[in-house]
Amino acid sequence: MQFLSDNAAAVHPAVWKAMMAADAADAPYDGDALSRELDAAFTALFGRECAALWVATGTAANCLALASMVAPHGAAVCHREAHIEMDEGGAPGFYLHGAKLLLADGESAKITPDAVAAVIDPIRDGVHQVQPQAISITQASEYGCVYRPEEVAALAAFAKARGLGLHMDGARFANAVAFLGCAPAEACAGADALSFGFVKNGGMGAEAIVFFDPEAAQMIRYRRKRAGHLQSKGRFMAAQILAMLEGGLWLDNARAANAAAAEIGAAAGARLLHPVEANEVFLSCTAAERAGLRAQGFGFYDWGNDAARLVAAWDARDEHVSALARTISGL
Repeated sequence: MQFLSDNAAAVHPAVWKAMMAADAADAPYDGDALSRELDAAFTALFGRECAALWVATGTAANCLALASMVAPHGAAVCHREAHIEMDEGGAPGFYLHGAKLLLADGESAKITPDAVAAVIDPIRDGVHQVQPQAISITQASEYGCVYRPEEVAALAAFAKARGLGLHMDGARFANAVAFLGCAPAEACAGADALSFGFVKNGGMGAEAIVFFDPEAAQMIRYRRKRAGHLQSKGRFMAAQILAMLEGGLWLDNARAANAAAAEIGAAAGARLLHPVEANEVFLSCTAAERAGLRAQGFGFYDWGNDAARLVAAWDARDEHVSALARTISGL
């Protein structure tokens, strides 16, 4: 009964079916018919002109998106527990050729304009200090908490006023939209680029970088090739993304994952360390309690000395979710 990570979830049958259908000769790289559909698909989804590029990993999506905004001598501001800081093995510095990450604080791994200002205002203007060029936020955050549209809008307005780009790491963007119940565009309004996650939500191995200024995508096409992410049979990448978008499958899967997490979170009660707004549950749990949960067959990650992280995936089985909820409520 695994609640380790939504990265380990099964691939949705519709994705396999779409990949099988794509198994026919077509133009290589991103010249195939399916890859050429992506811009229109995301333009329809967001109600504004978009350019979309596929890549294989969320790390590549984040770093290539940031590369459209940040020069090697610049910096991006993010939460100190953001994925790009804590879990990407220095990839931002690699892809951005030495650019820095400047770390801000905030509750539930979310940042505000004031938090960003506290980091960048002391920086002197001049060649002797690294200058901020972008803000990166995670939707939903590293602790499964969701930025409301007005919070994103405030950060976007701040970024524009300060001449900064705004990137959104949307590894769990689907879960955020499912929680908010709003139009996708509202959940990222004002962002310049969005890393739209599919792997955690039923995809096999494809993520999308969505640029809300199509011109910004042109340079990243070259950067994607240089980074080794221009796959020769790109139609299989595009097929996954289009299959998830078709009929709102991406949202259906996210709603299922969120509902499972909500059931577990309700059972955790006062043990909850953060509100359950997407598909992650963080709860206080002693080493002995965690050992007891594992002895009963539940898989999850420790989160420090006295906490656990449990992640519900789109394919979480109802009986496993209910069993975990009952066990946690009985601790």
